[in-house]
Amino acid sequence: MPNLLIISDNKLLKADLETQIALYAPEFILQPDTEPDLIILDEQDSLLKTLAEKYPQTPVLHLCHPHNEKEARPLVYALAKPLALSALLDAIRTATVLAANSDAGVLKFNRYELYPLQKEIKNCRNQKVIKLTEKETAILQYLYKIKGRIVSKSELLEFVWGYHPDAATHTIETHIYRMRQKVEGHDKNAQLILTEDGGYMLKR
Repeated sequence: MPNLLIISDNKLLKADLETQIALYAPEFILQPDTEPDLIILDEQDSLLKTLAEKYPQTPVLHLCHPHNEKEARPLVYALAKPLALSALLDAIRTATVLAANSDAGVLKFNRYELYPLQKEIKNCRNQKVIKLTEKETAILQYLYKIKGRIVSKSELLEFVWGYHPDAATHTIETHIYRMRQKVEGHDKNAQLILTEDGGYMLKR
């Protein structure tokens, strides 16, 4: 499981983040004495250079005030405060997937480029950039992460929506249908997601 390191001068904020992550994102662990897979830095701009030198391949989520939003290096992602817990958890999962799959923060497949943090997908056939919703982005990220395996509807419900895998809902079909309409259009060569045996996988 990915190991998170939280750095903050605010002890109450740090304790609250640790509690919320343990409760709502149990797929991550918090072991400060172990090499981190992701760092959450609360303000303290002066530490960015130190962290870059000590952990050059580790992504950093930098919680900062809006006027301080900037990227000190490719793997530093500025998140403006105040920040909703759901947005932070999405950013944690996104940064972890990016670090595991792409040094440039771009996921590439079938002549598409997915930019999860910007919630955009680029069709390299015509250079068109399409805005995605959070759930559309999360679906593509999860399918990319699985790589080459058919993902069932119940699996997407559980790991993207957090629903019980046996929940009866047409949420998946609706989101994927709308995303296909928006991204693929009428170009048969621009197929985004394949439907196989009642599940889904990215076309690569």
